[in-house]
Amino acid sequence: MSTRRGRAGDIWLKRPGGERREAPPLSRERIVAEAIALLDEEGADRLTMRRLAERLGTGSTTLYWHVDTKDDVLDLALDTVFAEAEVPDATGDWAADVTAMAARWRAVMLRHPWSATLMGRPMLGPNVLARTEFLHATLRRAGLGGAPLTAAAYGLSHFVIGAAISQASWRGSDESSTRDAADRILAAERDRYPTLADHGHPSDNDWDDAFRRGLGYLISGIRGSVAEDA
Repeated sequence: MSTRRGRAGDIWLKRPGGERREAPPLSRERIVAEAIALLDEEGADRLTMRRLAERLGTGSTTLYWHVDTKDDVLDLALDTVFAEAEVPDATGDWAADVTAMAARWRAVMLRHPWSATLMGRPMLGPNVLARTEFLHATLRRAGLGGAPLTAAAYGLSHFVIGAAISQASWRGSDESSTRDAADRILAAERDRYPTLADHGHPSDNDWDDAFRRGLGYLISGIRGSVAEDA
């Protein structure tokens, strides 16, 4: 068992390669690609250095030529999949730019559901930082700065992450059975939960529509706040 120790996020303070006695026939890129495949298939809880090495047809020791810890692998994998959320070209419409970026982030997390569960990790990779920079710069163009900008960025990010986690969790269940059970409970308990029975019915949920509307409400709130402070 490995006795290596490290902190989450350490990978971004290390230079690739370093001093090596030899060049093993394995690359960091290949390790990360296989890690993403494993994560997509089985989730973050199933990722171990031993299982990853087995999938690569090598030993755990060989992996440590390229990455020091499992945390390094997770941070690299997370940053790699976020590269799929292409940074939009900035336009003169900050709300449209925020909407485009948020939609792309959500799409990535739905393609890779494990990524949303790792948002508590240090988000310091170049791909994540480039997209975070875009979001902050766009909000700055909207007229926000300081604490209001931070609050708006957090609010938008948390909404996107929460939306992805909720949808991914629902997908991970027996969706048809879960919907049927929810429908039966709300029908039987209509007197206790009348609003849910009439307006929050799970069987009527449209994830894409709910996301667009929720994001629109947040953007409207930001726009109103900027106008009030002008």
